Amino acid sequence: MKRCKELCLGMTLSGLMMVPAVMASEGLDRAYGDLRLRLETVEQDNAAKDATALTLRSRLGYVTDSYKGFSARAEVENNMALVDNYFDAVDSGAGFSTVADPEFTELDQGFVQYQNKYIANGLTLKFGRQVLAYDNQRFIGHVGWRQDRQTFDGLSGVYQATDKLVVKLAYLEKRNRIFANEKDLDSQDWLLNAAYQTSLGKVTAYAYLLEVDNGSRNSLDTYGLIWAGKTTVGQKPLRYQLELATQSNTVGTAENDTHYMALSVATDIAAVSVTLGYEELGSDNAVVGFATPLATGHKFNGWTDPFLGTPKQGLIDSYVALGGKLLGGKWLLAYHDFAADKASATVDDLGSEVDLLYARKFQGGFSGGAKYAAYSAGDAAAGKVDTDKLWIWAAYSF
Repeated sequence: MKRCKELCLGMTLSGLMMVPAVMASEGLDRAYGDLRLRLETVEQDNAAKDATALTLRSRLGYVTDSYKGFSARAEVENNMALVDNYFDAVDSGAGFSTVADPEFTELDQGFVQYQNKYIANGLTLKFGRQVLAYDNQRFIGHVGWRQDRQTFDGLSGVYQATDKLVVKLAYLEKRNRIFANEKDLDSQDWLLNAAYQTSLGKVTAYAYLLEVDNGSRNSLDTYGLIWAGKTTVGQKPLRYQLELATQSNTVGTAENDTHYMALSVATDIAAVSVTLGYEELGSDNAVVGFATPLATGHKFNGWTDPFLGTPKQGLIDSYVALGGKLLGGKWLLAYHDFAADKASATVDDLGSEVDLLYARKFQGGFSGGAKYAAYSAGDAAAGKVDTDKLWIWAAYSF
Protein backbone atom coordinates (compact mmCIF):
# COMPACT_ATOMS: atom_id res chain seq x y z
CA MET A 1 0.00 0.00 0.00
CA LYS A 2 3.04 2.23 0.24
CA ARG A 3 2.64 3.88 -3.13
CA CYS A 4 -0.92 3.68 -4.38
CA LYS A 5 -1.51 7.43 -4.51
CA GLU A 6 -1.59 7.71 -8.29
CA LEU A 7 -3.79 4.62 -8.52
CA CYS A 8 -6.06 5.99 -5.80
CA LEU A 9 -6.67 9.32 -7.51
CA GLY A 10 -6.79 7.77 -10.96
CA MET A 11 -9.44 5.25 -9.98
CA THR A 12 -11.39 7.92 -8.16
CA LEU A 13 -11.50 10.26 -11.16
CA SER A 14 -12.34 7.34 -13.45
CA GLY A 15 -15.12 6.35 -11.10
CA LEU A 16 -16.47 9.87 -11.08
CA MET A 17 -16.74 9.75 -14.85
CA MET A 18 -18.20 6.25 -15.00
CA VAL A 19 -20.73 6.28 -12.20
CA PRO A 20 -22.83 9.17 -13.56
CA ALA A 21 -22.96 7.40 -16.94
CA VAL A 22 -24.17 4.17 -15.32
CA MET A 23 -26.79 6.17 -13.42
CA ALA A 24 -27.89 8.28 -16.35
CA SER A 25 -31.39 6.82 -16.21
CA GLU A 26 -31.75 8.02 -12.62
CA GLY A 27 -30.12 11.43 -13.16
CA LEU A 28 -27.94 13.38 -10.80
CA ASP A 29 -29.05 13.30 -7.19
CA ARG A 30 -28.03 16.92 -6.61
CA ALA A 31 -25.59 19.65 -7.42
CA TYR A 32 -24.58 22.04 -4.68
CA GLY A 33 -22.23 24.88 -3.87
CA ASP A 34 -21.38 27.64 -1.46
CA LEU A 35 -19.66 31.02 -1.43
CA ARG A 36 -17.91 32.66 1.51
CA LEU A 37 -16.70 36.25 1.42
CA ARG A 38 -14.51 37.09 4.40
CA LEU A 39 -12.59 40.08 5.70
CA GLU A 40 -9.76 39.25 8.08
CA THR A 41 -7.44 41.77 9.74
CA VAL A 42 -4.37 41.04 11.87
CA GLU A 43 -2.41 43.41 14.10
CA GLN A 44 0.71 42.13 15.90
CA ASP A 45 3.20 43.74 18.23
CA ASN A 46 6.19 42.97 16.00
CA ALA A 47 7.89 44.19 12.83
CA ALA A 48 5.28 42.66 10.49
CA LYS A 49 2.92 45.09 8.79
CA ASP A 50 -0.77 44.90 9.74
CA ALA A 51 -2.59 42.50 7.44
CA THR A 52 -5.88 42.98 5.62
CA ALA A 53 -7.32 40.10 3.60
CA LEU A 54 -10.59 40.11 1.69
CA THR A 55 -11.05 36.68 0.13
CA LEU A 56 -13.84 34.89 -1.70
CA ARG A 57 -13.95 31.12 -1.43
CA SER A 58 -16.18 29.25 -3.91
CA ARG A 59 -17.07 25.58 -3.80
CA LEU A 60 -19.08 23.67 -6.41
CA GLY A 61 -19.88 19.97 -6.38
CA TYR A 62 -22.30 17.21 -7.15
CA VAL A 63 -23.36 13.89 -5.69
CA THR A 64 -24.69 11.11 -7.89
CA ASP A 65 -27.63 8.85 -7.19
CA SER A 66 -26.84 5.49 -5.67
CA TYR A 67 -26.68 2.40 -7.88
CA LYS A 68 -26.50 -0.91 -6.03
CA GLY A 69 -24.89 0.91 -3.13
CA PHE A 70 -22.34 2.86 -5.23
CA SER A 71 -22.31 6.62 -5.62
CA ALA A 72 -19.76 9.34 -6.26
CA ARG A 73 -18.99 12.90 -5.24
CA ALA A 74 -16.88 15.55 -6.95
CA GLU A 75 -16.10 18.98 -5.54
CA VAL A 76 -13.96 21.85 -6.87
CA GLU A 77 -12.79 24.69 -4.65
CA ASN A 78 -11.36 28.13 -5.48
CA ASN A 79 -10.14 31.07 -3.41
CA MET A 80 -9.57 34.59 -4.75
CA ALA A 81 -7.89 37.46 -2.90
CA LEU A 82 -9.82 40.66 -3.57
CA VAL A 83 -7.61 42.57 -1.11
CA ASP A 84 -4.22 40.92 -0.62
CA ASN A 85 -2.31 42.94 1.95
CA TYR A 86 -1.25 39.83 3.84
CA PHE A 87 1.25 36.98 3.91
CA ASP A 88 -0.59 33.90 2.70
CA ALA A 89 1.75 31.42 4.46
CA VAL A 90 3.03 30.20 1.07
CA ASP A 91 4.70 32.74 -1.19
CA SER A 92 2.72 35.97 -1.36
CA GLY A 93 2.73 39.06 0.86
CA ALA A 94 6.11 38.90 2.55
CA GLY A 95 6.45 41.50 5.28
CA PHE A 96 2.78 41.38 6.33
CA SER A 97 1.26 39.39 9.17
CA THR A 98 -0.07 35.97 8.19
CA VAL A 99 -3.55 35.14 6.94
CA ALA A 100 -3.30 31.51 5.84
CA ASP A 101 -5.64 31.78 2.83
CA PRO A 102 -3.59 31.52 -0.39
CA GLU A 103 -5.19 31.78 -3.81
CA PHE A 104 -5.85 28.38 -5.38
CA THR A 105 -8.10 26.22 -7.53
CA GLU A 106 -8.13 22.51 -6.75
CA LEU A 107 -10.12 19.32 -6.37
CA ASP A 108 -11.44 19.54 -2.83
CA GLN A 109 -13.17 16.16 -2.78
CA GLY A 110 -13.41 13.37 -5.30
CA PHE A 111 -14.39 9.90 -4.15
CA VAL A 112 -16.43 6.81 -4.88
CA GLN A 113 -18.66 5.63 -2.04
CA TYR A 114 -20.17 2.25 -1.27
CA GLN A 115 -22.97 1.81 1.27
CA ASN A 116 -24.52 -1.44 2.46
CA LYS A 117 -27.33 -1.12 4.99
CA TYR A 118 -27.66 -4.87 5.42
CA ILE A 119 -24.21 -5.59 6.89
CA ALA A 120 -24.97 -5.40 10.60
CA ASN A 121 -26.45 -1.89 11.00
CA GLY A 122 -24.61 -0.40 8.05
CA LEU A 123 -21.24 -0.12 6.31
CA THR A 124 -19.92 2.89 4.39
CA LEU A 125 -16.65 2.92 2.41
CA LYS A 126 -15.07 5.90 0.65
CA PHE A 127 -12.16 5.73 -1.77
CA GLY A 128 -10.43 8.90 -2.96
CA ARG A 129 -10.07 12.49 -1.76
CA GLN A 130 -12.40 13.17 1.15
CA VAL A 131 -13.18 15.15 4.28
CA LEU A 132 -12.65 13.41 7.62
CA ALA A 133 -13.79 14.71 11.00
CA TYR A 134 -13.54 12.47 14.06
CA ASP A 135 -15.11 13.37 17.41
CA ASN A 136 -14.54 17.08 18.19
CA GLN A 137 -11.75 17.31 15.55
CA ARG A 138 -9.01 17.64 18.18
CA PHE A 139 -7.00 15.00 16.32
CA ILE A 140 -8.65 14.49 12.92
CA GLY A 141 -10.44 17.42 11.26
CA HIS A 142 -11.09 19.47 8.13
CA VAL A 143 -9.89 22.92 9.30
CA GLY A 144 -13.07 24.30 7.73
CA TRP A 145 -12.44 27.78 9.12
CA ARG A 146 -9.69 28.41 6.57
CA GLN A 147 -10.66 29.00 2.95
CA ASP A 148 -8.72 25.93 1.77
CA ARG A 149 -10.31 23.07 3.65
CA GLN A 150 -8.12 20.14 4.72
CA THR A 151 -8.89 16.83 3.01
CA PHE A 152 -7.19 13.45 2.71
CA ASP A 153 -6.46 10.94 -0.07
CA GLY A 154 -7.10 7.34 0.89
CA LEU A 155 -9.63 4.71 1.91
CA SER A 156 -11.98 5.14 4.87
CA GLY A 157 -14.76 3.09 6.37
CA VAL A 158 -17.52 3.49 8.94
CA TYR A 159 -19.04 0.31 10.36
CA GLN A 160 -22.21 0.57 12.45
CA ALA A 161 -21.72 -2.76 14.19
CA THR A 162 -24.70 -2.37 16.54
CA ASP A 163 -27.01 0.41 17.66
CA LYS A 164 -24.39 1.30 20.27
CA LEU A 165 -21.05 0.49 18.57
CA VAL A 166 -19.53 2.46 15.67
CA VAL A 167 -16.06 1.68 14.28
CA LYS A 168 -14.11 3.97 11.92
CA LEU A 169 -10.96 2.95 10.05
CA ALA A 170 -8.92 4.86 7.48
CA TYR A 171 -5.64 4.60 5.61
CA LEU A 172 -4.37 7.93 4.23
CA GLU A 173 -1.77 8.42 1.53
CA LYS A 174 -1.82 12.18 1.37
CA ARG A 175 -2.65 15.14 3.59
CA ASN A 176 -4.11 17.96 1.49
CA ARG A 177 -3.51 20.79 3.91
CA ILE A 178 -4.74 24.38 4.01
CA PHE A 179 -1.92 25.93 1.94
CA ALA A 180 -3.11 25.14 -1.62
CA ASN A 181 -0.89 22.40 -3.10
CA GLU A 182 2.46 23.77 -1.99
CA LYS A 183 2.57 22.20 1.46
CA ASP A 184 0.59 18.99 0.96
CA LEU A 185 2.30 15.95 2.44
CA ASP A 186 2.58 12.34 1.29
CA SER A 187 1.88 10.11 4.25
CA GLN A 188 1.25 6.61 5.56
CA ASP A 189 -1.38 7.26 8.21
CA TRP A 190 -3.60 4.71 9.93
CA LEU A 191 -6.65 5.91 11.85
CA LEU A 192 -8.80 3.73 14.12
CA ASN A 193 -11.69 5.08 16.17
CA ALA A 194 -14.34 3.02 18.00
CA ALA A 195 -17.23 4.52 19.99
CA TYR A 196 -19.62 2.65 22.29
CA GLN A 197 -22.73 4.16 23.90
CA THR A 198 -23.22 3.18 27.55
CA SER A 199 -25.81 4.21 30.12
CA LEU A 200 -23.22 6.58 31.62
CA GLY A 201 -22.21 8.22 28.35
CA LYS A 202 -20.26 7.49 25.18
CA VAL A 203 -16.84 5.86 25.47
CA THR A 204 -14.46 6.28 22.51
CA ALA A 205 -11.11 4.57 22.03
CA TYR A 206 -8.71 5.60 19.28
CA ALA A 207 -5.32 4.90 17.77
CA TYR A 208 -3.82 7.36 15.27
CA LEU A 209 -0.56 6.10 13.75
CA LEU A 210 0.89 8.88 11.61
CA GLU A 211 3.95 8.98 9.38
CA VAL A 212 5.15 11.53 6.83
CA ASP A 213 6.37 9.64 3.76
CA ASN A 214 9.63 11.52 3.18
CA GLY A 215 12.15 8.68 3.31
CA SER A 216 13.21 9.40 6.88
CA ARG A 217 12.43 7.58 10.10
CA ASN A 218 9.48 9.33 11.70
CA SER A 219 6.26 8.39 13.43
CA LEU A 220 3.66 9.98 15.67
CA ASP A 221 1.59 7.32 17.43
CA THR A 222 -1.28 8.41 19.67
CA TYR A 223 -3.57 6.20 21.76
CA GLY A 224 -6.47 7.65 23.73
CA LEU A 225 -9.86 7.36 25.44
CA ILE A 226 -12.82 9.75 25.65
CA TRP A 227 -15.73 9.57 28.05
CA ALA A 228 -18.56 12.00 27.31
CA GLY A 229 -22.06 12.20 28.69
CA LYS A 230 -24.74 14.26 30.37
CA THR A 231 -26.87 14.15 33.50
CA THR A 232 -28.82 16.49 35.72
CA VAL A 233 -27.89 18.00 39.06
CA GLY A 234 -31.05 19.22 40.73
CA GLN A 235 -32.95 20.82 37.87
CA LYS A 236 -29.80 21.79 35.95
CA PRO A 237 -28.36 19.87 32.99
CA LEU A 238 -24.71 18.90 33.29
CA ARG A 239 -22.59 17.93 30.28
CA TYR A 240 -19.13 16.50 30.79
CA GLN A 241 -16.17 15.11 28.85
CA LEU A 242 -12.88 13.59 29.92
CA GLU A 243 -10.15 12.65 27.46
CA LEU A 244 -6.76 11.02 28.11
CA ALA A 245 -4.08 10.11 25.56
CA THR A 246 -0.47 9.11 25.31
CA GLN A 247 1.85 9.83 22.38
CA SER A 248 5.15 8.49 21.09
CA ASN A 249 7.06 10.86 18.79
CA THR A 250 9.99 9.48 16.76
CA VAL A 251 12.19 11.59 14.48
CA GLY A 252 15.40 9.95 13.31
CA THR A 253 17.06 8.47 16.38
CA ALA A 254 15.17 10.71 18.84
CA GLU A 255 12.18 9.25 20.65
CA ASN A 256 9.95 11.24 23.02
CA ASP A 257 6.82 10.37 24.97
CA THR A 258 4.14 12.91 25.87
CA HIS A 259 0.61 12.91 27.25
CA TYR A 260 -2.72 14.66 26.75
CA MET A 261 -5.62 15.41 29.09
CA ALA A 262 -8.79 17.40 28.56
CA LEU A 263 -11.69 17.93 30.96
CA SER A 264 -14.77 20.07 30.44
CA VAL A 265 -18.08 20.53 32.25
CA ALA A 266 -20.98 22.62 31.03
CA THR A 267 -24.40 23.66 32.27
CA ASP A 268 -27.12 26.20 31.51
CA ILE A 269 -27.86 29.16 33.74
CA ALA A 270 -31.03 30.85 32.57
CA ALA A 271 -30.47 31.33 28.83
CA VAL A 272 -26.67 31.20 29.05
CA SER A 273 -24.53 28.11 28.50
CA VAL A 274 -21.48 28.03 30.77
CA THR A 275 -18.45 25.82 30.07
CA LEU A 276 -15.38 25.34 32.25
CA GLY A 277 -12.46 23.54 30.65
CA TYR A 278 -8.91 22.40 31.19
CA GLU A 279 -6.65 21.07 28.42
CA GLU A 280 -3.11 19.83 28.91
CA LEU A 281 -0.78 19.08 26.00
CA GLY A 282 2.18 17.58 27.77
CA SER A 283 5.91 17.96 27.27
CA ASP A 284 8.75 15.46 27.44
CA ASN A 285 11.24 17.38 29.62
CA ALA A 286 10.73 20.60 27.61
CA VAL A 287 12.14 18.89 24.49
CA VAL A 288 8.98 18.02 22.54
CA GLY A 289 5.35 18.99 23.04
CA PHE A 290 2.27 16.86 22.35
CA ALA A 291 1.34 17.24 18.66
CA THR A 292 -1.96 17.14 16.73
CA PRO A 293 -0.95 17.77 13.08
CA LEU A 294 -4.27 16.61 11.54
CA ALA A 295 -6.52 18.59 13.90
CA THR A 296 -8.81 21.52 13.27
CA GLY A 297 -6.48 23.55 15.48
CA HIS A 298 -8.41 26.82 15.17
CA LYS A 299 -11.13 25.41 17.44
CA PHE A 300 -8.73 25.06 20.35
CA ASN A 301 -6.41 27.26 22.42
CA GLY A 302 -7.60 30.63 21.13
CA TRP A 303 -8.72 31.95 17.76
CA THR A 304 -5.58 34.01 17.14
CA ASP A 305 -3.92 30.59 16.67
CA PRO A 306 -0.90 31.18 18.91
CA PHE A 307 -0.45 27.45 19.57
CA LEU A 308 -1.21 25.59 16.35
CA GLY A 309 2.14 23.96 17.07
CA THR A 310 2.52 23.00 20.73
CA PRO A 311 5.55 24.64 22.37
CA LYS A 312 8.33 22.29 23.43
CA GLN A 313 7.45 23.21 27.03
CA GLY A 314 3.93 21.88 26.44
CA LEU A 315 0.71 23.84 27.00
CA ILE A 316 -1.95 24.11 29.70
CA ASP A 317 -5.12 25.91 28.64
CA SER A 318 -7.61 26.77 31.41
CA TYR A 319 -10.71 28.39 29.96
CA VAL A 320 -14.27 29.52 30.53
CA ALA A 321 -16.84 30.05 27.79
CA LEU A 322 -20.29 31.65 27.86
CA GLY A 323 -22.77 31.35 25.02
CA GLY A 324 -26.39 31.80 24.08
CA LYS A 325 -28.89 33.07 21.52
CA LEU A 326 -29.40 36.70 20.53
CA LEU A 327 -31.46 38.37 17.77
CA GLY A 328 -31.94 35.11 15.90
CA GLY A 329 -28.26 34.18 16.07
CA LYS A 330 -25.69 32.77 18.48
CA TRP A 331 -23.06 34.53 20.59
CA LEU A 332 -19.99 33.24 22.40
CA LEU A 333 -17.51 34.81 24.81
CA ALA A 334 -14.43 32.86 25.95
CA TYR A 335 -11.36 33.52 28.08
CA HIS A 336 -8.18 31.38 27.97
CA ASP A 337 -5.26 31.37 30.39
CA PHE A 338 -2.14 29.65 29.02
CA ALA A 339 0.81 28.18 30.92
CA ALA A 340 3.68 25.79 30.21
CA ASP A 341 3.38 22.14 31.20
CA LYS A 342 7.13 21.95 31.89
CA ALA A 343 8.08 25.42 33.05
CA SER A 344 11.65 26.68 32.89
CA ALA A 345 13.38 29.67 34.45
CA THR A 346 12.38 31.80 31.47
CA VAL A 347 9.17 30.21 30.13
CA ASP A 348 6.13 29.62 32.35
CA ASP A 349 3.44 32.19 31.55
CA LEU A 350 2.27 31.67 27.93
CA GLY A 351 -0.25 34.50 27.94
CA SER A 352 -4.03 34.79 27.73
CA GLU A 353 -6.74 35.41 25.16
CA VAL A 354 -10.28 36.78 24.91
CA ASP A 355 -12.56 35.57 22.08
CA LEU A 356 -15.94 36.98 21.01
CA LEU A 357 -18.31 35.67 18.33
CA TYR A 358 -21.72 36.44 16.85
CA ALA A 359 -23.11 34.39 13.94
CA ARG A 360 -26.51 34.02 12.35
CA LYS A 361 -28.25 32.08 9.61
CA PHE A 362 -30.84 33.70 7.38
CA GLN A 363 -33.50 32.36 5.02
CA GLY A 364 -32.55 31.26 1.54
CA GLY A 365 -29.16 29.76 2.41
CA PHE A 366 -27.55 33.01 3.60
CA SER A 367 -25.48 33.34 6.77
CA GLY A 368 -22.96 35.72 8.26
CA GLY A 369 -21.12 36.74 11.36
CA ALA A 370 -18.24 38.46 13.03
CA LYS A 371 -15.66 37.49 15.59
CA TYR A 372 -12.78 39.12 17.40
CA ALA A 373 -9.80 37.66 19.26
CA ALA A 374 -7.17 39.40 21.38
CA TYR A 375 -4.08 37.51 22.58
CA SER A 376 -1.82 38.99 25.28
CA ALA A 377 1.66 37.48 25.32
CA GLY A 378 3.28 36.08 28.46
CA ASP A 379 6.98 35.51 29.07
CA ALA A 380 9.13 37.09 26.36
CA ALA A 381 11.27 33.95 26.03
CA ALA A 382 8.21 32.05 24.78
CA GLY A 383 8.47 33.98 21.51
CA LYS A 384 4.83 35.10 21.30
CA VAL A 385 3.57 38.65 20.69
CA ASP A 386 0.35 40.53 21.40
CA THR A 387 -2.07 39.82 18.54
CA ASP A 388 -5.51 41.15 17.60
CA LYS A 389 -7.62 39.57 14.85
CA LEU A 390 -11.00 40.54 13.44
CA TRP A 391 -13.21 38.62 11.02
CA ILE A 392 -16.41 39.63 9.25
CA TRP A 393 -18.00 37.24 6.77
CA ALA A 394 -21.06 36.53 4.64
CA ALA A 395 -21.89 33.17 3.08
CA TYR A 396 -24.41 31.65 0.71
CA SER A 397 -25.13 27.94 0.18
CA PHE A 398 -27.28 26.35 -2.50
